Amino acid sequence: MATPEIKHDLYIQFGNEYGPEEEQAVIDVLRKNAPTSGAACVQFEKEFAAYCGTTYARCVSNGTAALFLSMVGIGIQPGDRVITTPMTWIATAAAAATLGAEIDFVDVDPETFNLDPARIEEKITPKTKAIIPVHLYGQCCDMDAILDIAGRHGIAVVEDACHTVGGAYKGRKAGSFGVTGCFSFHEQKNMATLGEGGMITTSNPDVFERIALYRSHCTRVYGTSTKYCSLDETRFPKGKRFWWQDFDDTGYNFRMTDIQAAVGSIQLRKLDDFNQRRIRNAARITEGLRDVPGLQLPVVRPECLHVFHLYPVVLDPEKFGVNKEDFIYRMLHERGVKVGAHYIPLHWTTAFRKRGYGPGQFPVADQAGERLVTLPINPRMTDEAIDYLIESVRAMQG
Repeated sequence: MATPEIKHDLYIQFGNEYGPEEEQAVIDVLRKNAPTSGAACVQFEKEFAAYCGTTYARCVSNGTAALFLSMVGIGIQPGDRVITTPMTWIATAAAAATLGAEIDFVDVDPETFNLDPARIEEKITPKTKAIIPVHLYGQCCDMDAILDIAGRHGIAVVEDACHTVGGAYKGRKAGSFGVTGCFSFHEQKNMATLGEGGMITTSNPDVFERIALYRSHCTRVYGTSTKYCSLDETRFPKGKRFWWQDFDDTGYNFRMTDIQAAVGSIQLRKLDDFNQRRIRNAARITEGLRDVPGLQLPVVRPECLHVFHLYPVVLDPEKFGVNKEDFIYRMLHERGVKVGAHYIPLHWTTAFRKRGYGPGQFPVADQAGERLVTLPINPRMTDEAIDYLIESVRAMQG
């Protein structure tokens, strides 16, 4: 079956938009010879920390780097255990697993598909060092409950806020609750930095120092050059003062470029408007699909500002008349609308089957894996596009 003509930008389903301001920002940095981790990165970090309400922010190459460096920052070691959700992109769990930690998955809430706090304590052991709640689809987890559990057990909380930049829980921005917050500026996210990019937020000076060092090869530069780290005169040989480079450990190169950061500053100024458009578009989709049998639409918790990175829908094939696989195929090939599947539960994947997991262990996540789809949503969508999307979903009913 031939794919029909693409309608209303519903094939390119996610992401935001760039304008002339971002174009000018790129040109301005190019005229400065396009440095890496220069003044534009420093400015972006200051603006982002202020926006989230944290003391520090450090820009990195992507959201995966943010998660990995957060694990390094809190000192995750081989044999440690880390609790997280199976309903997420693999980077969440891989960040700790690649450092030798064991991953303990916890099932999810059946309405929001966020980590279920009621199931966390049964997984805590003396080796549990961190909990990674994922603010899935644009809505924050129940942070009061998670922080209470973590505090009573002396466990670090690292927020995976890659879906939820600009989202909030009880008036506080995502990324301001945990020891660190991790963000992605991938091309599909609510704000973007030219395809890839990320940020780590924290108010802990020791964790920030460790993250800052490991982001750039654990480099310390002594003397007059302090591009990547602070000046430390205590290591100069007595009576001498000269340029000298040292490495505290074997680190990584997860730096962001100034071109990306300059664009990020512009995108940050537009973020609240982008998110308000997403919220408005989600409300219109919800109103248009509310009476369709067999569809579980997103639940927005009253304490949360849900910024709708994605619009999740759970299909009941008996009531709706079509299963997940046929729905995705028919939407694309009959209507020209690309529907997503976020996510394949991690305990189904080869990577975690090798680690002792398998289908059937987390019933809520299992059902989501079998039935959940994500509809196109972005700030570019017109009313006409949304109406076509609603019409298309209704046309799938069996």
